[in-house]
Amino acid sequence: MNVIFQSTYYTLYQAIDERCFYIDFGNKTVRMSLCQLLSLRHKVMNINIEDHFDSDLNSHGFEVLMLCNKAHLFILNTLEVLDLKNLIENGFMEIGLSVRSVELTR
Repeated sequence: MNVIFQSTYYTLYQAIDERCFYIDFGNKTVRMSLCQLLSLRHKVMNINIEDHFDSDLNSHGFEVLMLCNKAHLFILNTLEVLDLKNLIENGFMEIGLSVRSVELTR
């Protein structure tokens, strides 16, 4: 497995021979296809981080994230959500599937 990107809490790996990706969440490693990884990116990028700082919108300060057709459930605090956003943005940039990298080549 090749390390694509490593953040403070998480690591994104690519297993070329298996044609899949792995995300190490620290206490659990999740195997994902490219479609599942794209779904994760969509979910993570749609998390409104500003809500974590407004007690009326997010009084508990946690985010519930379900992955791989509800096979995995994670409860993330604000710092973990920010770090996961960082992993997704930079991981997709390294893979070459980032919107930012496409915009930079134009």
